[in-house]
Amino acid sequence: METIEDRRVYFGEFAGPLAHGSAIFDWQLISTQELVAAFDHPFAAILADDGIPYAPVVVDATVHRYPAIGDVITVDTTPVAVGESSLDLRYEVTDGDGQPIATVTATHVTIASDGTALSLPDAVREEYADACVTDGNSDRQRTPDTPATADDTDTAVTAESASHPSYETTVPIRSPHIEGAELAYFEEYPRFAGDALEAFVAKQGTSTGALSDEKQPYKLRSWQWEFKAPVRFESNLHVDCEVVAVDSDRIRVAHEFSSDGTTNIEGVTEYGCFDSAGEPTPFDESMLDPFR
Repeated sequence: METIEDRRVYFGEFAGPLAHGSAIFDWQLISTQELVAAFDHPFAAILADDGIPYAPVVVDATVHRYPAIGDVITVDTTPVAVGESSLDLRYEVTDGDGQPIATVTATHVTIASDGTALSLPDAVREEYADACVTDGNSDRQRTPDTPATADDTDTAVTAESASHPSYETTVPIRSPHIEGAELAYFEEYPRFAGDALEAFVAKQGTSTGALSDEKQPYKLRSWQWEFKAPVRFESNLHVDCEVVAVDSDRIRVAHEFSSDGTTNIEGVTEYGCFDSAGEPTPFDESMLDPFR
């Protein structure tokens, strides 16, 4: 289903000359709402019953390139697996020429006010099952009790990480960061992680603004995150970041987001460098110095 069609990227979605990584999460959310409404299970009805509609519990995403000012994006959204309570969707973001911008696969679960997962209505689940397209990364039916997770080799902190730094930050969750259910909006999490990275780089004496006029470093390249618990309004969110690998094409960081002693999100994020047209390009050595 074409859930966003030929839409120009808005100025407010940019960070410098390229779209911000969190904009991809926003396009995903818009697309989720469009698709589930077409299957007669709209967000509005779920919110009216105090549910949290189609919350992501696992996200696996790759950015192929970043849109620049004036670019047009289209998002196609496809069901790829359905369980008693869960729905896997694949989001394919393309530009005006049909070239790939990003690919996202997410497992969604609707959560009741008491924190339990709500079963999908029988008729809706059957429609999703009929619409499912086989996906190499989602080849089985899943339930909230057995979500797909990032590969253990990705999430584990290996011996290689011992030679790299770690850093952290704490974010108070206030009104600008929350959604209608008074939980932190999931678009904000990659922004918090990115802000922590830039603050760390600044503490090492490196100004991201002065690094290069031609390259945009430290932009999201891929992420495999598992969402374990929602982050509630007026909580303090701790973002712990451990750099586990660095090379000319990527900086890999293991992330843990926690609040009130509970792990809310964990996974691995890769940051890359992109040129002014949004295409991947190697980091300059000076960009990698703070991580070595």
